[in-house]
Amino acid sequence: MLIVGCGDVGLRVADLLPPHIQRLALTSSPERVAALRQHQITPLQGNLDQPATLRRLAGLATRVVHLAPPPSHNPDWRSDPRTLALMRVLRLRGLPQSLVYGSTSGVYGDCGGALVDETRLLNPYTPRAQRRVDAEAQVRLLGRATGVPVHILRIPGIYAPDREGGTPQGRLLKGTPVLRREDDVYTSHIHADDLARACLAALWRGKPQRISNVCDDTRLLMGDYFDLAADLYQLPRPPRVARSQAAAQLPAMLLSFMSESRRLDNQRMKRELRLALRYPGVTDGLRG
Repeated sequence: MLIVGCGDVGLRVADLLPPHIQRLALTSSPERVAALRQHQITPLQGNLDQPATLRRLAGLATRVVHLAPPPSHNPDWRSDPRTLALMRVLRLRGLPQSLVYGSTSGVYGDCGGALVDETRLLNPYTPRAQRRVDAEAQVRLLGRATGVPVHILRIPGIYAPDREGGTPQGRLLKGTPVLRREDDVYTSHIHADDLARACLAALWRGKPQRISNVCDDTRLLMGDYFDLAADLYQLPRPPRVARSQAAAQLPAMLLSFMSESRRLDNQRMKRELRLALRYPGVTDGLRG
């Protein structure tokens, strides 16, 4: 198996594999080599921003998990050249038996709090989400052109107590405000361990050329999520502010998450990937 973008979730994927499956991971950072080897992963030097360094990946793996994000800055802010480079090299020889791409639920844009399944039309609002739409298109093109079974996972907020920045505790300690209830937005979550299990389920059980929302069963307003976490950690609940006040107090990235409201439907994940969540609610997941 080749893992591209082998960060926290990629390492969890590798740790779930049976011993007889060889683990490979692309890395552009020499500092990551030791950490990868600790997880019995063979590191492969290469850089998605330098396509010439990727040729060794051609025909190397029978299964591919692509978790690398698009570049933050690109002259064409709507495209993902990293995914394009990877798809091109995978076409060269020895096509994989399956490929999973980790996208984002941000491709749906603001849905006004509606329950969203995978058939909903895409409406990406941010450049970050626009690039993910392009990446999805590149992955699906590979599947259509070559017959490789590809499966796209649309992922909301990832959390886990043992993940760096993986809980709201840091924000709660800073006293970062959240929106008042009448301005608040619905948000979805997935525990990092369940996400890793979803990646493997999609590799072996996912229908080809298919998309699945990957999230738990909780459908909370963002402020309620932070209140729940504050109570669990015995910290003060965050202050509530109007949207107009938030615009003056919060950074643009955080504001962008507070501008989109949707509740993800996970029935396809349960029915087709047959994934039984270990953390169906954030309360259990945040406790660790």
